[in-house]
Order: sequence, then structure tokens, then C-alpha cells
Amino acid sequence: MTRILLFNKPFNVLSQFTDRSLEASARQTLSDYIDVPGVYPAGRLDRDSEGLLVLTDNGKLQQRLSDPRFKTEKVYWAQVEGYPTETDLAPLRHGLTLKDGPTRPAQARLIDPPPALWPRTPPIRVRKSVPDRWIELRLQEGRNRQVRRMTAAIGFPTLRLIRAGIGTWTLNGLETGAWREI
Repeated sequence: MTRILLFNKPFNVLSQFTDRSLEASARQTLSDYIDVPGVYPAGRLDRDSEGLLVLTDNGKLQQRLSDPRFKTEKVYWAQVEGYPTETDLAPLRHGLTLKDGPTRPAQARLIDPPPALWPRTPPIRVRKSVPDRWIELRLQEGRNRQVRRMTAAIGFPTLRLIRAGIGTWTLNGLETGAWREI
């Protein structure tokens, strides 16, 4: 039987069970939160990003969720610096060119701050003179730091990034640092 765990990864946690860096004592990993043998993350989520991470013991499922050829949709909430408009989101919807090549078109929309959002530790940097706004992005690829690079490319750097969904799985009801088996 395939095991599938949904984990709400906190900010500043590595998406792996061990840390081989020289500064290992200062960095949290999945093993600080999950003590389930034989499961591994299906894809990655940067240390400075938060949200949904799927772990499984099924290699084929891992590949299906993380390989762009399978077009598994991933939903991100990005709090960006500045005040983008619908017009500003057009390049995201058409696909834009980053240093590693063109992106696929994304579904992008402005959203209100997500309800019941947990506080981030440490909090984002807030500047009273610079507004911020939330964008929801739906992607079917997952390049390194892609959402951050896309929002920066349209002039709105990401301050906070949360993955809210992968395929049909969502963060609904999952507190930061918590996991559940499905």
C-alpha cells in the first residue's frame, strides 16, 4: 500500500531529511518534524518558502508529481512587494522568458490575503512606504525558484511564498509544521 503524507513545511526548513552542509546544526530538516520511515518528498520547496510538501514511499508517484511532463498543477500564493494590477500579470499568463528559457503560461490572479494564514517566523520585512499584494499562481512546471523569478521579472519581488496545493491536495486544515497521512 502506498503511503502519502501531506506536510505544511514551515519557513527555514530544508525539504530533505538530512543536511550535509557545514552549518548543519543551524538548519532544520524534515526529520525535525516527520518520523515516518521510507517516505521521501515528491519535489522540493525552497528553504525560504512555506507550504505543501507531499511525501511518499512510491517512486512512480514521486516522479509523476515532480516531473513537468506530467503537468501536475501546483498552486502558489505569493505576497509581493508593490501593488500589481491585472495588466501587470499578463506576462505571467502568456509565459515569459527567464535566464533558463521560456516558462509555460501560468494562471495568475490577484487575491486577498489568504484566510487563516499562520504568522511567519521571522516575519517578512515590511516597509510602510511600499505596499504589498497577494498573487495566486498556478503552474505546471517547477523550476528552481521559478515563482520568485517570475514575479521579479514583472517588477514585483516576492516577500513570502506559500505552496497551497499540488494536484488535488491542498493545505486546508493543516497547521504549519504539521502533517497528516492520507
